[in-house]
Amino acid sequence: MKRTPHLLAIQSHVVFGHAGNSAAVFPIQRVGVNVWPLNTVQFSNHTQYGQWAGEVLAPHQIPELVEGIAAIGELGNCDAVLSGYLGSAAQGRAILAGVERIKSINPKALYLCDPVMGHPEKGCSVPAEVSDFLLEEAAAIADFMCPNQLELNSFSGRKAQSLFDCLAMARALLARGPKAVLVKHLDYPGKLEDGFEMLLVTAEGSWHLRRPLLAFPRQPVGVGDLTSGLFLARVLLGDSLVSAFEFTAAAVHEVLLETQACASYELELVRAQDRIAHPRVRFEAVAISL
Repeated sequence: MKRTPHLLAIQSHVVFGHAGNSAAVFPIQRVGVNVWPLNTVQFSNHTQYGQWAGEVLAPHQIPELVEGIAAIGELGNCDAVLSGYLGSAAQGRAILAGVERIKSINPKALYLCDPVMGHPEKGCSVPAEVSDFLLEEAAAIADFMCPNQLELNSFSGRKAQSLFDCLAMARALLARGPKAVLVKHLDYPGKLEDGFEMLLVTAEGSWHLRRPLLAFPRQPVGVGDLTSGLFLARVLLGDSLVSAFEFTAAAVHEVLLETQACASYELELVRAQDRIAHPRVRFEAVAISL
């Protein structure tokens, strides 16, 4: 029997709804990967409701929890680390210490950094030190980075002016260390208004993907967390990077279709679970170059 992969997911968690680990853990499990959730924050709900309760995990507890897994002899079974929203640069450095510890035991372990920088207009932001940490420290360690357009712009210090400008910006991020950069959401002048676009860039090539843009009264939260988690899961299951990219786009689209049909603000992960594992649609990633 083929071994089931194991993934350590170090992200925020909400008790109600879906964001961070609450958006990623179940879908990753549903496609066939074991998840070890390490929650960097525990909030009652995501912050875009405008009010919430909860607390943040102290940075020193992250490597302590990783060491606790090592003490029972299980850390070598960790095949990948996924990280998302950071409350501070200190928390980020604690995650990198955990990644280093895991890679010292399992050199083949992968690290995907979802460089969440927030969206001030939606009531979510991060300190400038976190942005600096992600670009100057995390990018050098991460095997994969999954920014959205706002985060890619922040890394580049400017706004993208075209699809090929997005490609150039992603390549500049790739040059800092990752094996692949997946831009989860493209936004640039001239982009078709009815399409949702994504980009995958590696040393071997670059691929552009477009799927329909679905309308919502309020855009659901957690789509990026879902995207990063599913992409890493499919890579662990043996997909090529391009196949994982295509599968992820299809599975996320299925979740959004179900969410739209239910007129829900929160992602309908449970209702869409079979479609997450077996998407009915397929979107082709098309090779592009400058």
